[in-house]
Amino acid sequence: MNLRALLGKYRRVLQVARKPGKDEFVTSAKISAIGMVLIGVIGFVIFILFLFAGI
Repeated sequence: MNLRALLGKYRRVLQVARKPGKDEFVTSAKISAIGMVLIGVIGFVIFILFLFAGI
């Protein structure tokens, strides 16, 4: 694939992309925060289980 075609694809994506509104941004931030907290809780539970198991 040549450079001109690749840049054309990138340009097309940037033309279609738009800046999210406030509501959309807040919703995305909430979902991301919930995911991080969930992963942290799962990791902590696994840590506690290994701690009690003596592994």
